[in-house]
Amino acid sequence: MVTDDRLGQLGSGTRAYAPDYPRPGWAEQSPALWEAALGPAIADALAEAGVQGSAVRGLGIAGQLDGCVAVDGAGRALGRCIIWMDRHAARDAEVLPAAELRALTGVVADATHMAAKIRWLKREDPAARRAVHFHQPVSYLVGRLTGARVFDHALASTTMLYALDRRDFAPALLAAFEVERSELPAIAEAGDRAGMLSEQGAALAGLPVGLPVAVGSGDDFATPLGAGLVAPGAVACVLGTAEVVGALDPAPRIDQQGLVETHAYPGGGFYIENPGWLAGGALSWLSGLLGFDDVDALDAAAAELAPGADGLTFIPALSGAMAPEWIASARGVFYGLTPSHARGHLARAVLEGCTFAMRDVVERLASLGVATDHLLLLGGGARSRLWAQMRADCSARPVRVPTRRDT
Repeated sequence: MVTDDRLGQLGSGTRAYAPDYPRPGWAEQSPALWEAALGPAIADALAEAGVQGSAVRGLGIAGQLDGCVAVDGAGRALGRCIIWMDRHAARDAEVLPAAELRALTGVVADATHMAAKIRWLKREDPAARRAVHFHQPVSYLVGRLTGARVFDHALASTTMLYALDRRDFAPALLAAFEVERSELPAIAEAGDRAGMLSEQGAALAGLPVGLPVAVGSGDDFATPLGAGLVAPGAVACVLGTAEVVGALDPAPRIDQQGLVETHAYPGGGFYIENPGWLAGGALSWLSGLLGFDDVDALDAAAAELAPGADGLTFIPALSGAMAPEWIASARGVFYGLTPSHARGHLARAVLEGCTFAMRDVVERLASLGVATDHLLLLGGGARSRLWAQMRADCSARPVRVPTRRDT
């Protein structure tokens, strides 16, 4: 996206790429996909904006969090990225008592997080044993653009290695997960300058050498920030591939039951969130499986049916359960199928299942004293008026949908 000085959008560009699922519970992506998409997407955005690359004064990257990329000393990937939805390193997430880890870090002991993935890679992946550093996707790409190794406090707080009270990695956590501090990026503010666009970076981005590049942040935080969430009050429900549900609070409230996590937030405060289950991803999967032309056609079929989908229930756990509790080994379920059910029932059941998972999170946030005055729907799934109405009805809260949903 190209913006003016007031963050008004002048032009945007998109390139799609998909994850790979080599076996159940695994999810990977080649970092080469991100690099290949960057230049063409920027070129399209510049063309739509009607400006030259020489007019650009700064570059920032926001992207998926919780992935893990092993790199050599030159910052080159030594293999594929184990992405956020991968949970096969479950044993490596259990090196500390869950309550102790949660009190220190605010996060759930879970294989989605980077520390478990690093520990697994060091033990199981011969290529990763040669790694000099480990990156999350955003810091990897910033490194390829600038040569810097840095990510922001929000991304650092998702690793299981960052202590909220220290605002830094904790030596005891590094030791427990067998990670050296030198193997991780440095920590800075999201808006700080990471470095300048190198010749390699300029070739990848199609922008001038020497352009300032920001540290950047993860999508869980950048999306609500882009929608204007800078004070408590709204619950952001980001309906992308995953559904991320969270709210801002000035205090680092810790959920002792572990449904929501507590993360640092760009600009200050704490983002208290559930990092999500496959929601838009579940719709895309079902749309292809059942032969809908697209997700909008699936939505239209669901809208023809009454609430409850004639007794059909969907459990949104295609990549493990995240609500009402985290269960990595759980799997998605359609319960209550009969010969009277058609594909529209399955479509409605998926929409409803994700909606009830959202309600679990909203209710937990409210029980912790976090402000949940209204819902702010973001991402591609916010196009659906049906889904928005379901969420208003189910949560008993007003729902707001901004004009620009991809924030």
